[in-house]
Amino acid sequence: MIGLDALGCAAAVLPAAVAVHHALDRAEPTRWRSVGFWGVFAVLLGAGPWLPDLLNGCLVLVMVTLATWGLCPSPIASSDADAQAAQASRLGAWLFVPALAIPAVTLAGTLSIPDGRIAGIALIEAKQVTLVALTLGAIVALILAMRLTRPPRSAPVAEARRLVDAIGWAMVLPQMLAALGGVFALAGVGKVVADGVVNVVALDTPVVATIAYCVGMALFTMVMGNAFAAFPIMTAGIGLPIVIRQFGGDPAIVAALGMLSGFCGTLMTPMAANFNIVPAAILELRDRFGVIRVQWPTALLLLIFNIAVLASCAFPGGFVR
Repeated sequence: MIGLDALGCAAAVLPAAVAVHHALDRAEPTRWRSVGFWGVFAVLLGAGPWLPDLLNGCLVLVMVTLATWGLCPSPIASSDADAQAAQASRLGAWLFVPALAIPAVTLAGTLSIPDGRIAGIALIEAKQVTLVALTLGAIVALILAMRLTRPPRSAPVAEARRLVDAIGWAMVLPQMLAALGGVFALAGVGKVVADGVVNVVALDTPVVATIAYCVGMALFTMVMGNAFAAFPIMTAGIGLPIVIRQFGGDPAIVAALGMLSGFCGTLMTPMAANFNIVPAAILELRDRFGVIRVQWPTALLLLIFNIAVLASCAFPGGFVR
């Protein structure tokens, strides 16, 4: 049955391909640092579930050491601007087809195989249907992109390496911070946060509890840099015991809008380096916080909207008690 372990193996293909591409580049003097970093990352993604916890921890420390030492990859050339313009002119709107194929395949797979059964046979873990569909969508998009643009066969790996090198070690931040969120949840940080909030604000109505949960998700995401790290902490501390159990909030609505509130925090923090700092560096913006300055008004409006929708739709009989 296809589950998270198989998806981890699929995800490991990208860093493994980047590591191999670096290893074959004899012109890069520090290539073995990059080979080690992305190779270890591939091992953790693909084989991590079967490795001892101590070994996994040691491999993470190896990645931290290599990133601290500095990967220093040599830039590789992409196609020139004239060739890109000519290709864009030739293909026109067809260029959007591969990108649109990802959400289309993901949505179709999620809706058509909700329980993971195909022809009555359980092939996919029910909880992982969406992720499996997303992986399939990425594969379909790659095939469509290759058919449309007809680049050299090595182009996907070369372009993957170019983009990965431009982002650097920040590419692994989502996984690292999500893991940190799990550690915090197991350590009981959620209860500490909930106790602190209760001592400051009386969570005696659904509206107040909703505001505390959504604003807490946004603020904690700003600190952690990732909503996936903040979610288990805030949900264990406020969302589950207070919003859901005490006031009867619908779990699906609370979880969905809680995550969206966390994403609002992502738009407003430099800790989300791969979203807000790396793009500014790649685009060579003069203001390294320029992306955040543009995004924060929208983020605040979305946060207010999320609070209003959660308070209006999540509670049986409305939020007024």
